[in-house]
Amino acid sequence: MARIENHKYSIEEAFRECFYVVPDYQREYVWTEKEVTQLLEDIDEQIDAGSDKEYFVGMVLVSPGAQKNHFEVIDGQQRLTTFYLLLCALRHRFQGTPQHHSINGLISTNYTSSDGEIKTSLKLEPRYENADELMQCLVAKDDEPANVRLAVQQAGIAQFGSLDNLLNAYGTVSRYLLDNYGDQASLKKLWGYLANNVVFIQISTDVSSALKIFETINERGVGLNPMDLLKNLLFTQVEQKDFTKLKNEWKKITAPLEKAKEKPLRFLRYYLMANYKITNKDSIVREDEIYDWFVNADNAKLCEYKEKPFEFVRKIIRNVENYLAFSEGRGNDGQASVPMATLKRMCGGAFSQHYVLLLALANVPKPLFDHFVVQLESFLFYYIFTKTPTKELERSFSQWADELRDIAGLQDAAVQRQQLNDFIEKRFRASMASKSDELSDTLKRYTLQSMQQYRTRYLLAKLTQFVDMAYMGVTAPGSLDDYMSLEIEHILPNTPEPELRQSFTAKKPTANYDEYKNRLGNFTLLEKPINIVASNGFFDAKKPECKKCKHYLTSSIVELNTVGKNSSINRINEKLKVFDEWSADSIDARQLMLIELAKNVWKTTLIDVP
Repeated sequence: MARIENHKYSIEEAFRECFYVVPDYQREYVWTEKEVTQLLEDIDEQIDAGSDKEYFVGMVLVSPGAQKNHFEVIDGQQRLTTFYLLLCALRHRFQGTPQHHSINGLISTNYTSSDGEIKTSLKLEPRYENADELMQCLVAKDDEPANVRLAVQQAGIAQFGSLDNLLNAYGTVSRYLLDNYGDQASLKKLWGYLANNVVFIQISTDVSSALKIFETINERGVGLNPMDLLKNLLFTQVEQKDFTKLKNEWKKITAPLEKAKEKPLRFLRYYLMANYKITNKDSIVREDEIYDWFVNADNAKLCEYKEKPFEFVRKIIRNVENYLAFSEGRGNDGQASVPMATLKRMCGGAFSQHYVLLLALANVPKPLFDHFVVQLESFLFYYIFTKTPTKELERSFSQWADELRDIAGLQDAAVQRQQLNDFIEKRFRASMASKSDELSDTLKRYTLQSMQQYRTRYLLAKLTQFVDMAYMGVTAPGSLDDYMSLEIEHILPNTPEPELRQSFTAKKPTANYDEYKNRLGNFTLLEKPINIVASNGFFDAKKPECKKCKHYLTSSIVELNTVGKNSSINRINEKLKVFDEWSADSIDARQLMLIELAKNVWKTTLIDVP
């Protein structure tokens, strides 16, 4: 085998000294919001803990290229590409500062080729289909995700598969920075930690040797599994004759997590906060504190893993089963659940801190659990859509889990229901009331770029479902599946005829067409066949198509139905508006209408106490 070199790099050192090429024979970029957010949250957790230790993010396997300091990436390109996109997002946020110039040199720079020519190259260049063009465009634009996406479209670069993943990841990173590092001071702190403390080991050898190493790593695995220390701790508590039994039981923990591609340490953190009182200053157990927490004498006594190791393992197994059920949108009985599936629609794959609460309450009767999930959805809507930093929620959730465990342990059904009502009023309803004005302000400014598109679709789907339920006099919501499959229609067209743009501006010269076309008040949901027919022209031409829609939130834009004197239809009509024309003022008015509807949709209710 050829000579193998290894070097420890910080993120800044790596992109200052190396040029990375992702060859076209490698797997393309496949990370989703979930993986990108988890990486950022892991780094964020280290910063939040005030740690100045190095944070190791794994190994990168490369092969030297023809040019000096140029490397083909054999393994690790998902992480490298994500860090590169993070650098691009940081550069944009640091516009007009020395950090912008410094980070710019890590994104692209000049080098001298073997024939003495000065060339400019990106520090990370993906060479699978069209990816290099997209990355060049993203780097050159140095802008918000929406403007980058528009520039890519205007350049005629195809967007599909991994190319869309790259744009989505840039959007995820940019939103995460805005949501968690809103000011320059905190942003500088992140960059300082990322530049100096986030490190990886780079192993470099020729291509054939590198591919052999990659194959060996994937066949045999390298290093300890994150849960091995805990497993070994348990082995010291049982007799040798029980080793096989313990090993088989332990597989019921690790195998399902591995199959679902869930991080074991993330599960263990949530397991601890859901099942035990955390007594440190901020009520949180961080990943690097998990093992120390278990070996603490008081905690060992609390868990009883020394006295009852198999009961302890079985408790973890039950929590793994619940954890994976929740991550798949299933209920506390492991079966399909409308409330859990709807909650998952809003949270997506990346937001998971609320599993602490769900695990803490998992043992209550299903009707009580389902009711709690609906209230949790309303509570999280306020926090997710106002972009409240998730670290604030995690501290609260760890403390609230103590209260929910007590409720779950109650034997008297009436007392249990009453105490859950008290929790909902004290924790959810009070918190939502304190954020009501903030939510209204956020939704007044809400545009297509405010959130991931799946959350905008969820928002419109829930509003549409609520109006349909009110129209028909239905009180229990069903699945959102049919609503999520509807098309998002721009009432003011996304690509208008020239006369329409001129007419819109003439009515209100201060109104920016491109801003208003992306506002929440301009969106509605339509069945796909109707949406295809709906034109890019004037509102009058769209009215007949909107009227055909079977969903009342859309059809009521042009006409209200009236039945009787105090019917469910008339009652919902009081919350809706009809529009004769579609102008900036119409969009403003409809946006306010949707905000008031939202307050009716996402609210807390109490369960009946016998």
